[in-house]
Amino acid sequence: MLGELYDFAPGTMSIGRLDEKSEGLLLLTTDGKVSHQVRGKDVEKEYYVQLDGLIDEEALARLANGVEIGLPRGRKYMTLPCSVKAIDDPQFPERSRKIRDDRHGPTCWISITITEGKFRQVRKMTAAVGFPTLRLVRVRVGKIELKKLAAGEVEEVDSLI
Repeated sequence: MLGELYDFAPGTMSIGRLDEKSEGLLLLTTDGKVSHQVRGKDVEKEYYVQLDGLIDEEALARLANGVEIGLPRGRKYMTLPCSVKAIDDPQFPERSRKIRDDRHGPTCWISITITEGKFRQVRKMTAAVGFPTLRLVRVRVGKIELKKLAAGEVEEVDSLI
């Protein structure tokens, strides 16, 4: 699939994943050590998240302190403390498939920065505090930030951290 987008070097792999409903920054490398380093807990991953409803300070504080989420095979996991704040609508381009109509109630946006990356972690975290994720956009990994690139556009960078 990557080969359809760009003529990547042999052995190119993604660092981390985005599920099919998520959008944003996807890092690629041919260096497995870099991939391992970025997936570690020393590198921040920032997401802008559109939530169902208007989040309150209590829910933001719960997210920041860590919440219990479910993992595969019925295991439970307490997320690490993270940075989270309410933000203005980042004005991303409209999705090709609409999330929902405004008649279903208000939404809001948060920025959440984590250092781990469990399976669908951010979606599970927001649901755990009563505000399901409607849209999830990864905007930063380490010091690499999502820029105003067109979908599928590629930019080479020298350093991730």
